[in-house]
Parts: sequence; C-alpha cells; structure tokens
Amino acid sequence: MPVMGKNKAAIFLLSLLFLTLIPLAENGPEAAQPPQNALRTYLRQGVEKVFNLEPESAFVSLQKAIDLDRENPEGYSFYALADLFFYEISLNQKERDIFQEAMLKYVGEAIAKGQARISKNPKDGQAYFALAMAKIIKVRWAIGQKQYLVVAQETSGIWDYLEKARAEDPQNYDTYFLMGLLHYHLDHLPAMARFFSSLLIASGDSKKGLQELELAAQKSDLLKELAQSELASVYVNFEKQPARAVPIARELKKRFPRNYNFSFALANALSEHQEFHEAMAVAREIEKGIQAGNPPYVPQLQSRLNQLLGRIFFNEGEYVKASEHLEKVLEDKAPYNARVRAWALVRLGMIQDALNKREQAEGYYNRALAEPGGEGFAQVEARNYLERPYLPSPKAQIKK
Repeated sequence: MPVMGKNKAAIFLLSLLFLTLIPLAENGPEAAQPPQNALRTYLRQGVEKVFNLEPESAFVSLQKAIDLDRENPEGYSFYALADLFFYEISLNQKERDIFQEAMLKYVGEAIAKGQARISKNPKDGQAYFALAMAKIIKVRWAIGQKQYLVVAQETSGIWDYLEKARAEDPQNYDTYFLMGLLHYHLDHLPAMARFFSSLLIASGDSKKGLQELELAAQKSDLLKELAQSELASVYVNFEKQPARAVPIARELKKRFPRNYNFSFALANALSEHQEFHEAMAVAREIEKGIQAGNPPYVPQLQSRLNQLLGRIFFNEGEYVKASEHLEKVLEDKAPYNARVRAWALVRLGMIQDALNKREQAEGYYNRALAEPGGEGFAQVEARNYLERPYLPSPKAQIKK
C-alpha cells in the first residue's frame, strides 16, 4: 500500500534497528523489597534469562513484575520485548505464531496502561519510556510483516515520548539506548531520507548517538546488554573499530554461554580484527554444538555458520574457500535465513569486486537487494557497493 516519503524513511531507519499468572511468595527476599525495587528485580531477572535463551524462566520473572503492579506499563513492554526477541530467533512457525500473538497482546496492554498513567500524571517518566519501547516493538514487527500503514501510525510520537522520558527520569539510562539508536542510524541514511526522517522523528547525529550508546552500555539497567550488543555491532560495521567490539562481545559470550548470537558476534569481530585463529576456534565451537545437537544449537544454524566461515576466509584473502561456504548458504531457501542469504550475496559480490569482475559483483549486489526478507545492514552495504566498488585493504593478500 502507498506510504508517503517521510514514512518510508522511518521504515528504512527502524528496519535497521531493534504467560501464566505466578503468585508472589509471601516470604523470601522479594517480600522484603519495596514494590518498585522488586518490580525492577524481576524485570532484570527476566532480561537476563532472555539473553541466555531461557524463555520459560524469562516469562515467569516478567509475569511476576506485571503481577506486582498491573497498572505499570513497564512490565508489559518488557514482556512484549521478550516475545519479539524469541519470535525473531525462533525457527519453528508454531512457536513464532505463539510469540507473535503474545507480543501484540502485551504491546497493546503497555500502550493502554502507559497512556492511562500519563493522563493522570504527565510527568511519569517511566510511563513515557514504556510507551516509546512498546511502539518501537510494534513498528519492528510491522516492518517484517510489511504492514506499512501500522508503521506510519505507530512511529508518530516515539521521539516525543523519549524526550519526555529523559526529562522526567534522567537517571533512566535505558532511555539513552533508544535515543542513541535513533540518533546514530538516522545519520547514516541517504541525504533525502535523513531530511524526511528529521521531520518525522529527529535529526541524525552519529557522534551524539555513539556517545549515548556508549553511556547506555555503561550505565543502563534493563537494556544494558542490548546496548552493549548494539555498540559492538556499530564498532564493527560502521565505525570500523573491531578492536573495541571484541572485549564487549567476549564478555557477553562469557555471561550468556547459551546464547549462540554472542558467539557469532565475537567470531565476526575477531575476524574483522584479523585475529583469524581465535575467530575460527569460536566458529568450530559453534559447529560442534550444531553437530552434537545440544540445545539451543539446532541444524538450522548451519547456514549462518557457513556465512560466518565465508566471512573469516574472505578476510583472510582465501576467496576460493570463502566462496564455497557462501554458495552453500544460497542453497538454503528457508525464510528465517533470508538475511543470512543477503549477507552471503553481498560477500560474494565483494569477492568479485576484489577480483576486478565488476559486472559479476553488481549481479550479486542486485540479488542481495532483491532477496525477500533480507532487509537490514546487508542491503545497505549492497547499495553502497553498487555506487562504489568494494576495494580490498592495501594490506590484504589474495590467496587464489
């Protein structure tokens, strides 16, 4: 359906970005805490379980937070965030449908509760923060569903909520993560998209955005790990400073050993930092998990592993080996691996550019842009390399 230009800019920006009642114990550590402190404790426990890929335990803690104060929108917004996280990483359609239904339910609750709170108290910073997060969650989901009218409707007011949240609750550094995310990535849009997005959301400012992300990664409470994960990605993909990403990714992997996403992130950062031996060791660790079938490692992660191996060999200048792994990625047509395929196509295009085969390179970049469901950083890179061919580092040694 048609969407005005400024809403398309918002869609492009936000696409880059990011169950049962449990009675409270009458005795125990949580009983001695003030309600608000206990609520934050449960939210923190839930977030940690989410990051360690333990959905059942995560939802138990988040439900306890909701039960402590059913009029507080924060519990609902974090429950919805957990549903979105598991929805996006789930490789089972039935599970995805369950997470999607719950996510939409709790987003609706968070928005309703948040609006009710600010109607009674226009200075409720926590309510503004919960409203902003709930709307961002719904927008992120709607982008994947190509429901652009929903995107346009929900985008309205997000920045206003964030500014009010920061003004009324300046010690909530979780707000800085969401603001930094928008500030930073708005500044990396094409000029016209930046103009329209500045009218709809806010002006891009990568320097300010990076400072906000770094502050959130240090001082955030509930979104600290998410801020650290995003910061590591920014250091690798935009700032070209993988050395700064490596210690962050290594610490996240250590803290959340079940979360294979942090293993992939660490291997990618190590590869970009030219630490190939350690990068390959992490990749082989992932491979062993897949082969052994140790949950949460599943066979469906093989394409993602092939893309990682292709990246490592590519950075080593081993283009033949890189191409072999990247071509294997393209054999997997599963919808949940669309972004993995897009990255494989971009990397294959970069290989062709490095070999001075521009026509073949352009073919791969165009295929990446045409990959259904491949929206994200890969398609941004594909557009960049269609405008300017990829050039290997002067230090790179191509091994044919």
